[in-house]
Amino acid sequence: MNQVKLKHIFQIDETAGIPKYRQIISSVYKAIEQGNLKKGDKIPSLNEICQSFDLSRDTVMVALNELKARGVVSSVPGKGYYIDSTVLDYEKRIFVLFDELNVFKEDLYNSFTSQLDNKTSVDIYFHHFNFNLFEKLVTEATGKYSAYVIMPATFDNTNQVIRHLPNDKVYILDREKADLKGYPVIYQDFEQDVVDALQDGKDLLKKYDRLVMHFPGGKEPEGRVDGFKRFCEENEIEYEVIYSLSNRKVKKGEAYFVMSDRNLVRMVKKAAEAKLELGEDLGLVSFNDTVLKEVVAGGITTISTDFKLMGETLAELVERKKSGKLRNPSALIRRKSL
Repeated sequence: MNQVKLKHIFQIDETAGIPKYRQIISSVYKAIEQGNLKKGDKIPSLNEICQSFDLSRDTVMVALNELKARGVVSSVPGKGYYIDSTVLDYEKRIFVLFDELNVFKEDLYNSFTSQLDNKTSVDIYFHHFNFNLFEKLVTEATGKYSAYVIMPATFDNTNQVIRHLPNDKVYILDREKADLKGYPVIYQDFEQDVVDALQDGKDLLKKYDRLVMHFPGGKEPEGRVDGFKRFCEENEIEYEVIYSLSNRKVKKGEAYFVMSDRNLVRMVKKAAEAKLELGEDLGLVSFNDTVLKEVVAGGITTISTDFKLMGETLAELVERKKSGKLRNPSALIRRKSL
């Protein structure tokens, strides 16, 4: 069993335009192909890789988890990561294009890959809400994969790009788009999800005089604002939609709905500065549940789709080559902040 040095494996290029975690995976594959890594070899630790290439732990963990999912490496608690297999031929290759990497997308991705057999490889890319990059990545992937999973995010008219891919190999994820109606899709109904969640939490909302949604626009789904307005108007509840929290002074009797985790933290701080108790004086609701929100400020109430289930459903569609339109379930998760 050999301890292989970093320089013999990893090649990280800052200017390559390829996600760092993919470069880690490619480096391991190349090292195996060149004979620099053999079965049973111990690879450098997570901390060594992070420090040597100035990478975040999340980036390296995504790469190592993917290598584990493919059966290439295995981990021994307290000892590290080892090469488990040098057989790199796969029956299926799947192209996955997400909008961005965050905690809940990672949950989705891990759930998806955990359902696939060890003869399937997955290459994941991110377009970061840049249409030119979206077009470039899809175009370069054309003809190279047995399935294509695409998250179109806020883009319209993506069919002009996706139509070059084989119709029976494309799966749309997260948002239902009018120009992509011919493809299988697992989607969130952002408007109805908000209406249903607020209806479910109506008993908690009664103690607040005004509901306030912070909606900065951009990459955030407009359906959430539509659902928020619809619920408030149908139930004759006083509401407000604001586009910035910078100069906002929070008041007792208000309940806030915030899109991003950054602004969630800002709201928790604003409540503390105003000496308002969350869940009593001031309500706070976030979107997209994570483990962290279970403990922040005693627990943050969220409106969230089930990302783990979305990944499992996606795997079933791809593996069995199913078609159809599937709405992924969403729910209000009650915690102390409301």
